[in-house]
Amino acid sequence: MPALRVIPCLDVDGKAGVVVKGVNFVGVREVGDPVDMAARYEEEGADEIVVLDITATPEGRGTFVEVVRNVASAVTIPVTVGGGVRSLGDASALFKAGADKISVNTAAVRNPNLVVELAREYGTQSTVVAIDAKRSGGRFEVYIGGGREATNLDAVRWAEAVEKLGAGEILLTSIDRDGTRLGYDTELLRAITSVVKIPVIASGGAGELKHFLEAALAGADAVLAASLFHFGVVSVAEVKKYLKERGVEVRL
Repeated sequence: MPALRVIPCLDVDGKAGVVVKGVNFVGVREVGDPVDMAARYEEEGADEIVVLDITATPEGRGTFVEVVRNVASAVTIPVTVGGGVRSLGDASALFKAGADKISVNTAAVRNPNLVVELAREYGTQSTVVAIDAKRSGGRFEVYIGGGREATNLDAVRWAEAVEKLGAGEILLTSIDRDGTRLGYDTELLRAITSVVKIPVIASGGAGELKHFLEAALAGADAVLAASLFHFGVVSVAEVKKYLKERGVEVRL
């Protein structure tokens, strides 16, 4: 097993160029400057940074290339970028701006062949599919458009499909847990990690140190958090120390 990665996430209002955070994908408020925050997280020991333009798809515009360029130039760790990526051209602009990986969600659901094209052009290691899932009856349903649009797609089946299409990694977010600090949805995590071989990043709900351990035990290859880090509840370094003391291999 590779070492578990600890990844801060910067949800950015691409038009305003600021980091924001909400609860259950709504009620967002401004948090800070993405460049300053990315640099601070690298100093704390973050393994990667995920930068998501959460308003690009709802507003029907392209991803914030300038913000990506500024963040990528401020850090040396890998940067994954998502939000508003609809084509190879969009991806190309972001890679040129310094992105190491591209994450697609809505566009992948609407055009699954985009995942094939991205993997073929840039490699599976640079192709991430984000899955935003919400409990619906006895299953988990995929949502797109920034969590606003139900798809009737089963999240577990969709995870299997994107792996076959060429995705090298899944960014799995529980909409039910997003911003709540109630812990990751370990049932969702186990359902996905049990059917795919590619790495799965756990996202949505981290609220205290034990939640990161729970995600690791549920099969996550990486743990992602936003508000917990943004508001100083815990630091990246504290998460790594906690996990290491409990036998989870982490990058130092």
